[in-house]
Amino acid sequence: MLKKPPATPSIAELQAALQASEQRAAAIVETAVNAIITIDENCIIETANSATERLFGYKQDEIIGRNISMLMPQPYRDRHDSYVRNYLRSGVKRIIGIGREVVGMRKDGSVFPIDLSVGEAVLPSGRRIFTGIIRDLTERKALEDKILHISEEEQARIGQDIHDDLCQQLAAIGCLAKVAQKSLNKSGSPEARSLEEIVRLVSRANTRARETSRGLMPVVLDVNGLMAALEELADNTARANEIACDFRYDNPVQVNDNKTSVQLFRIAQEAVSNAVKHGQARRVDIHLARQSGNIVLTVRDDGVGIPDKPGKGTGMGLLTMNHRAQMMGGTIQVSPRNGGGTQVICSVPAPAKNP
Repeated sequence: MLKKPPATPSIAELQAALQASEQRAAAIVETAVNAIITIDENCIIETANSATERLFGYKQDEIIGRNISMLMPQPYRDRHDSYVRNYLRSGVKRIIGIGREVVGMRKDGSVFPIDLSVGEAVLPSGRRIFTGIIRDLTERKALEDKILHISEEEQARIGQDIHDDLCQQLAAIGCLAKVAQKSLNKSGSPEARSLEEIVRLVSRANTRARETSRGLMPVVLDVNGLMAALEELADNTARANEIACDFRYDNPVQVNDNKTSVQLFRIAQEAVSNAVKHGQARRVDIHLARQSGNIVLTVRDDGVGIPDKPGKGTGMGLLTMNHRAQMMGGTIQVSPRNGGGTQVICSVPAPAKNP
């Protein structure tokens, strides 16, 4: 027995199904926790959900029909349209299809960290639209900052303990051994030479312990503290690893904010450590400069370069450096050098001078 073919849906049924699908899609967008915004090729906002209102403080009718750059602080506001035009002209994707941490600006002018992912769609009419999904990172960044602050405090405590306890004990042992060595020398004992070697080793251990304690403690609160700390970092690295490590600057760079000094020092410390431990560098150069209102820290090495697949334990350092730079409103770039080795460039806004 032949089966009857399924009935063809009527126009009314198709319209009802289409309407139900559109309502379902609209409900999903509207009830989403994250802000969802669509813009056209001219960067004009076409739609925005309720989460966008909560996140940025604008009503939907205040932003629809306006340029998306109104939700960005400078200098991103002036640059955004050119980024889109470059993409439309070249087809080279820089942010589309991936998530990226950037900053947004609320209606009240406050700036806050966001995670932005952008998707692209071409409608049946041929018109192109871009969809941005925005997640507020304020709480996560605050937690990361708190963890980093606790880590800094713990490092400082350990450094102080090493300086006040271990170094003092090593100094006392060195003094006692030196007295005993002199006494054995006077008596002509052949053991004097062995004790002399012990005195030398204890002295070296005390020096290394003091260097370690200074590396763990924050930069001294002083406008020249960062320069002095970087110079000491270079000297200690050269001595401890028997490599060439120099600190240079074109003009003295004074940093009035100790928090900025500490973060820049930690970035330099991590970059130098990576160059020596992972890059197997024989030469490391640290450079500090002030350029166009920014403080620029550069660490270059002649090591093996950035591995295609980072080894175990190498990823956290890069993430930490990136987070420290973001804490200061800056950027960090890690790239291979043409002649071999790695270059780390951190650029942060220079803190305002104290009145």
